[in-house]
Amino acid sequence: MTISRRNLLKVAGLGASILAATGHSDGTPRLRLRGNNGGVVGHMTGAEALTETLLSEGTECVFGIPGAQENEVWDTFKSKRLPYLLTTHEFSAATMADGYARATGRPGVMCIVPGPGLTNSLSGLGEALLDSVPIVCIVGDVSNARNARPFQVHALDHVSLLMPVTKRVFTATCVGDIPIVVRQAFQLARAGEPGPVGVVIPYNLFIEATRFNSLPLAPLDYPFDEPAARRALQLLSDRRLRVGIYAGMGCMDHSAQVTQLAELLQAPVATSMSGKGVISEAHPLSVGWGYGPQGTRTAEHVFANHVDVVLALGVKFGEVSTGFYSLPQHRHMIHVDVNENNLGRVMRNSLCVHADMGVFLHAAFEQADVLRREPNGRLCDIIMRQRRHDARANEEVYARCGVDPMRFIQCLRRLTFEDALTFVDVTLSQYLASETYTTIQPRTFFNPTDNQAMGWSIPAAIGAQRVFPNRQTVTITGDGCFLMSCTEISTAARERLPVKFFVLDDQAYHYMQELQLAAYMRTTATILARMDYRALAAGYGVAYQEILNPQELEPRIRGALEHDGPVLVRVATDYRRRPIRWLAAARARFLAELAPDQRRRFIARAATRALDRRPEND
Repeated sequence: MTISRRNLLKVAGLGASILAATGHSDGTPRLRLRGNNGGVVGHMTGAEALTETLLSEGTECVFGIPGAQENEVWDTFKSKRLPYLLTTHEFSAATMADGYARATGRPGVMCIVPGPGLTNSLSGLGEALLDSVPIVCIVGDVSNARNARPFQVHALDHVSLLMPVTKRVFTATCVGDIPIVVRQAFQLARAGEPGPVGVVIPYNLFIEATRFNSLPLAPLDYPFDEPAARRALQLLSDRRLRVGIYAGMGCMDHSAQVTQLAELLQAPVATSMSGKGVISEAHPLSVGWGYGPQGTRTAEHVFANHVDVVLALGVKFGEVSTGFYSLPQHRHMIHVDVNENNLGRVMRNSLCVHADMGVFLHAAFEQADVLRREPNGRLCDIIMRQRRHDARANEEVYARCGVDPMRFIQCLRRLTFEDALTFVDVTLSQYLASETYTTIQPRTFFNPTDNQAMGWSIPAAIGAQRVFPNRQTVTITGDGCFLMSCTEISTAARERLPVKFFVLDDQAYHYMQELQLAAYMRTTATILARMDYRALAAGYGVAYQEILNPQELEPRIRGALEHDGPVLVRVATDYRRRPIRWLAAARARFLAELAPDQRRRFIARAATRALDRRPEND
């Protein structure tokens, strides 16, 4: 093998993969590889070969629910001591695997039955696909044996069902295929832009046996458009141009390098919503999330007044993270991404660079002397003053009864550890948290960004807590999202997983109310039933806390965090008229894109309904 930058990086990457499977970064053993150097070797059944392959790939937990087509597999998991976690619903199996993957950076694994097992999981798999999260989804299919009868139970077209929500679907046609298709699924889930991959195995293959000799796959090559990268670095070396970095989830495993590059270029760093944590938000060059009217005021101000070139690293310009595509266009933009299909799709680009993020950053540091700029104390002072201004604005309380959600988020952040795992659901508070929940470390702040699957945070947090039992793990969930997946709290109770479930309760789909009121001057189908959360907590077998006013915030949050088991915390929430920058930006952009006749209809309807003093809200 030729000694080159790329080959060196490939060797380093392979070493990191082996370390991830065999031990922690401090050398603590994690999981013993099976077989010959991670190989699956010997005479065994398909279920045994599947389990050995999962173990050889470093699987720490399989999430799912057994069924007739997979009982052989789950029994083998137990025999071979492969950890598993029973969920209450297959949506949760997908989101637990998702939460595990986001927290660890390794593929989450789920194992589900065909038919309703798979269809129940599709929303969670779709979230992982759009949010670039690696998952290996194993589906036990109906029998393909020679004597298989027609009209088998669950006989849907599972490959076709999986295709829209995965990068690819691998199918085992004979028992000998099982190790190779599973290995290919792990490799593809991690490769390029990560994402879920399906593996469909007819259940009769689990009990068939053969001799296996399956070794780990060779690592894939890394994409790197060297000429485009060279042109990008040349533009970045022009000291007349002020650089700002916009970093996404694709940078999550390169946090130290992105921070180093920012210091080299003296570039302020904004992140996408799912990129929070790529740089410590306490760093002098961090400006928070966004950089348009939907993000922090600091990011918007600094990028508008002190940036000529936006260096977008490992990020998609998705609708949610950009506030309905409301990011401003700068004089120059350099977009670097491992997925060529993400380049040049939304923003006008000066340069597109198809490259693995690690390879591109390595190339940048090779040009460090050319890129290096003098420390910009004035810029850091501007960022610091603007962040203080943001903090003062965010401290204003709008609630009159109950708890202001922004104040709750600020208090929770103040009382949790820097490495706490925080999972936020599809609630208006996801935007408040993105603004004010100061994220210090990578892979500690998570939300379902691009599929916006309600109820995601509860099972996702459980999936992460399962492999990090000693890390503080909290959820911020709206009452509507809570109803989608709250039964999974019983799983936390059964397994003694100490997740703290904070539910912002205002008895409504408040997110939808805000969207509807602006357009229709009334709400429709947004009022929720009153819930007895204390009784629910008792039924699920978890501790309970209730926060009814601001004075109770600190003692009740502290009490929940100090409890050694799972806790359900109801936060009586009053959004009142608290401004939410994302909403304002998205509305403004939406109105700007309406055709003239559409705008006239909206205005006419609003004017008519404004005269109704008693709108029928439900």
